[in-house]
Amino acid sequence: MDEPVLVIPLWADLIAVGLGGIQGALFASGFRGQRRLDLLGVAIIGIVMGMGGGLIRDLLLNVTPVTLQSNWYLLTAVCASLVGMLLAGLFQRLNAVIVGLDAIVIGLFGAFGTSKALALGLPPVPAVFVGVCSAVGGGILRDMIMGLPVAIMHVGSLYAVAAGVGCAVLAISNAAGLALIPAAIVCVVVTAVIRVLAVIFDISLPEQRALHRRRVAVETSAIPIVKPGPDAG
Repeated sequence: MDEPVLVIPLWADLIAVGLGGIQGALFASGFRGQRRLDLLGVAIIGIVMGMGGGLIRDLLLNVTPVTLQSNWYLLTAVCASLVGMLLAGLFQRLNAVIVGLDAIVIGLFGAFGTSKALALGLPPVPAVFVGVCSAVGGGILRDMIMGLPVAIMHVGSLYAVAAGVGCAVLAISNAAGLALIPAAIVCVVVTAVIRVLAVIFDISLPEQRALHRRRVAVETSAIPIVKPGPDAG
């Protein structure tokens, strides 16, 4: 393939980083009491959410992290997180905006990761893996830094699954002859639609315990079943 295919436009990458930074700030604004964060804490969460996916993508692909090759990535992540913190009250009242923002961020990082992997010559399955890791990587790093259970490991509306389906559609479309750019656009749309529908209709993967509920009920009858929380999985 031609070398320019490997280059993700700076403006597109910065949009993903900025949206991720805002998303991180909205997440940080939800903490109360002893867990509440100051400006530095919010900025760190914004940087992790905005740049984490790209860093994980490039590390998996064994290439120089693009987010460290320009001043704009770090500046965009910090500024977006601070803007998100200042407007957190407004966003909190617009739940649909938060859900849509989350879905778009997942789609963008998944599309960029899969596209770059395919352009570098990876087979479709590993390329999809890289895309999914890029899509959920920021959230995983965020949870680890905050000492929280990793959200994608628990029952909740589809998150990594939405990214996986979108990235798979991208890889299949590209293998069928569709150029990477339109295939990436399709990936973002598919991922976002699945994620939004999963939140609206409360769709999630079956709980592991539910698949073996009869056996579990007998073997662990003394253990109460805990109702799953709203965290994405």
